[in-house]
Amino acid sequence: MSEKLGKIADGLLHGKIKEVAELTQELLDEGMDPEEILQKGLFAGMDVVGKKFRDCEMFIPEVLRSAKAMHAAMEKLRPVLSEESSSKAGTVVMATVQGDLHDIGKNLAGMMMEGAGFNVIDMGIDRKTEDIVAMVKDKKPQILGLSALLTTTMPKMGEVINALKEAGIRDQVKVIVGGAPVTDDFALEIGADAYAPNASIGTEKALELVKG
Repeated sequence: MSEKLGKIADGLLHGKIKEVAELTQELLDEGMDPEEILQKGLFAGMDVVGKKFRDCEMFIPEVLRSAKAMHAAMEKLRPVLSEESSSKAGTVVMATVQGDLHDIGKNLAGMMMEGAGFNVIDMGIDRKTEDIVAMVKDKKPQILGLSALLTTTMPKMGEVINALKEAGIRDQVKVIVGGAPVTDDFALEIGADAYAPNASIGTEKALELVKG
């Protein structure tokens, strides 16, 4: 069975969507603990994917295939995983801010964060500040990820952070910002907790922030 865990990790690395899903189902049918499949197969594989992407040894199309393979496996695992097991790292709410319709980077980050063990709630694109704040109030995530690809929409990130302060919940959530025009200096200026230049680093930052 441990050989199949290795095949799952390798299948994720090579974006073998059908194979990863089938191997996951086989291990479940054989009675393996779903938590073990998650940790030693899926998380192990996505950890390598994240490192290779960070080191420019893998590129967005390949990482997206790996992420799709991860999703296919999670479809098999979710019904048998406890909520606690499937979101061990914590909860992340992600959104592209109001006025911005770009979502590839956000989607990729969400997939990689799910691969790292987060429960990811993706609000989608063009989301109003008040809706984002309401979601943070409702879901109480550990992390809020904000994305913008236009310089004209970047100020909305600061608006969200200010709205969180006004709502009295800013200290309850760590805010990570990202997107092509976003910089470390801008993140500092608006009071974000971290800046993510890409999905892999965003995932690493999220893990660091929840660990304190």
